[in-house]
Amino acid sequence: MPNHEVESPPPERRLLDLLRDAIRRKHYSYRTEQSYVHWVRRFVFFHGKRHPRDMGADEVTAFLTHLARVRSVSASTQNQALAALLFLYGEVLGVRLPWMQGIDRAKRPVRVPVVLTRDEVRALLSQLEGTKWLMASLLYGAGLRLRECLRLRVKDVDFGYRQIVVRDGKGGKDRVTMLPAAVAEPLRNHLARVKRRHERDLEEGYGEVELPFALERKYPRAPRDWAWQYVFPSMKLSADPRSGVIRRHHVFDSVLPRAISAAARAAGIAKPVGSHTLRHSFATHLLQGGYDIRTVQELLGHQDVSTTMVYTHVLNKGGHGVASPLDRLEQRRAEYRAAVAQPAISM
Repeated sequence: MPNHEVESPPPERRLLDLLRDAIRRKHYSYRTEQSYVHWVRRFVFFHGKRHPRDMGADEVTAFLTHLARVRSVSASTQNQALAALLFLYGEVLGVRLPWMQGIDRAKRPVRVPVVLTRDEVRALLSQLEGTKWLMASLLYGAGLRLRECLRLRVKDVDFGYRQIVVRDGKGGKDRVTMLPAAVAEPLRNHLARVKRRHERDLEEGYGEVELPFALERKYPRAPRDWAWQYVFPSMKLSADPRSGVIRRHHVFDSVLPRAISAAARAAGIAKPVGSHTLRHSFATHLLQGGYDIRTVQELLGHQDVSTTMVYTHVLNKGGHGVASPLDRLEQRRAEYRAAVAQPAISM
């Protein structure tokens, strides 16, 4: 007998699964994916689990205002939530939200970067050793951001030209910075140990590394190639959170910041020191050394020179590069005393 049963339509995919698919099509990082999913989930729960398709600009405005007024989040956190919701509506639901009026904006504080003196940098690095010393030395010696250091590949370190190519940095841009001579030999020795570990991984059936974008499909052998391996790989193999493939990822994000904070305490540095503090110190010390601000801008990868200008606040003088009138007073007093002390010239 013919089967007259009507097949039921496939179940509608969950909203968060659609969101994840859209993020991966755009090749956003896994951290961005986690952040966007987090904010969309909070948005839905804030409005009593209503579907975002049934809401719009007014509900988004109410949620963002709640974050600023009640939750007292920072300006960057509020902007992150807004970016997640705009992505949800624009890329997943296909709805372009109008410009939202009446949002209580969290105030973005104007902060001056924390900068270490050369002696403080020396004291901090002396409290580190091994791979952590090497990574911290690159943050200070090459001006790398933490994520740029963690995601360095073997192919991007050029010992011949003594340079490092930073791939897909902030804003999706590549740039070239220096490879400090002080770390060249320790880095060679480090890579030799990493290569031996990679060869053991290959012998045991592993040895693959995650590739950016769709390069794995274009170059099927590249994930096992030495050139694509991370300069600072993790000590342990782990499952990729997206694909489930067992790989050796780079060092976990929190390892170096914790080590730097502990080293600063051990060195007796009475400043809030983090991994980005070394990048701030790199820029400031270059400017103190007389290098052109445009050159420093290119090494840091800043899109606008005004971002680099923030480091001029400590150039040999106090705030805003202005000499204190007390210092001028003391200088004139010293000059007067020196003149009075000089013996009269006999005719």
